[in-house]
Amino acid sequence: MTLLALGHACVDVYQGAVAALVPFFVAERAYSYAAASGIVLAASLLSSVVQPLFGALTDKWAMPWLLPVSTLVGGAGVALAGVGGSYPVTLLVVAVSGIGVAAYHPEAARVARQASRGSHTAMSWFSLGGNLGFATAPLLVSAVVATGGLGASPLLVVPALAGAVLCAAALRGLRARDAADPEAAAGGGGPVIAEDDWPSFLKLSGAIVCRSIVFTGLGTFIALYVRERTGGGEVAGTAALFVLYVGGAVGTVAGGRLAARYGRLPVVRWSYALAVLAVAGVVLVPGPLLYVFVVLTSAALYVPFSLHITLGQDYLPRRMGTASGVTLGLTVSIGGLASPVIGAVADAASLRTALAPLIVLPALGWLLLRSLREPGAVNGNST
Repeated sequence: MTLLALGHACVDVYQGAVAALVPFFVAERAYSYAAASGIVLAASLLSSVVQPLFGALTDKWAMPWLLPVSTLVGGAGVALAGVGGSYPVTLLVVAVSGIGVAAYHPEAARVARQASRGSHTAMSWFSLGGNLGFATAPLLVSAVVATGGLGASPLLVVPALAGAVLCAAALRGLRARDAADPEAAAGGGGPVIAEDDWPSFLKLSGAIVCRSIVFTGLGTFIALYVRERTGGGEVAGTAALFVLYVGGAVGTVAGGRLAARYGRLPVVRWSYALAVLAVAGVVLVPGPLLYVFVVLTSAALYVPFSLHITLGQDYLPRRMGTASGVTLGLTVSIGGLASPVIGAVADAASLRTALAPLIVLPALGWLLLRSLREPGAVNGNST
């Protein structure tokens, strides 16, 4: 699980890196807010469409080789994003990166569930790796691009190289463990439910879409927004993006532990309720106090992150790959589809006006979660 979590971190650097590159595209290439958010859309669009397809494929065939290969593809696309000045080429290579990230997540979630043997806490550590990747992305991008400009972006391929090695090592270790204890491996699939519960799964997915739009919208524009609201420079914006991402590292681990004590659905509902107040603070509170609300927003959005994955898998026990592709992929990536709309409103009015509707979305997600029940008979370890 440690190797899988570290590999996950290396992949999700590239999800965070796209948003972290936006201020540099605006500064060096004079992109408008709408044009810059279109790059985020390029990373999200193909990922949104392709990820459930990869999930369906992993329901039929185990494809562990996808982990190292997709890690390399995801890294190569972002590494090429700063090369040259062509907007269409930038869109293309970022889209290729999105496909790599899309291919990684369904199979990685399946392998992680196998490695965790049904433990919510272990799955939270796997998700933590991805959150740490998100968190380090703005620091990594800032260190590379602020020093060498966008032309230095090929250096951003380094995490992908490391991630491919980590994924290969994790897969070897998992095969060795299961070969040594085949009885435990056969019984470690977690929950066993007679039928797929599609209505509950669709409500859960709707809530995750609401969370995704909020997170992607803030991730795309928080650096620029904080610079406006606080009067700070690039460091102030990068710090806010880092806080948004790194708070999720704590939130994800806390989510697994809280779920073991109070249950998954109560924890998820509390988190969405907190997110309403936290996002309102980010949008409305001026000055340095804004950072406090960024921390609260990060925690509220990330506490339910790994719980979304296991709930989705438990609602669709016969289609875990599809469930992972949707909860970890489609519904998360689809947030990028809203970024150009937010960017267009920001160009026409202001960033504050564009971000204000994000306050309502966690409340809508909470309403969708209200009627959900814990998936039926669950076997296996839930701690």
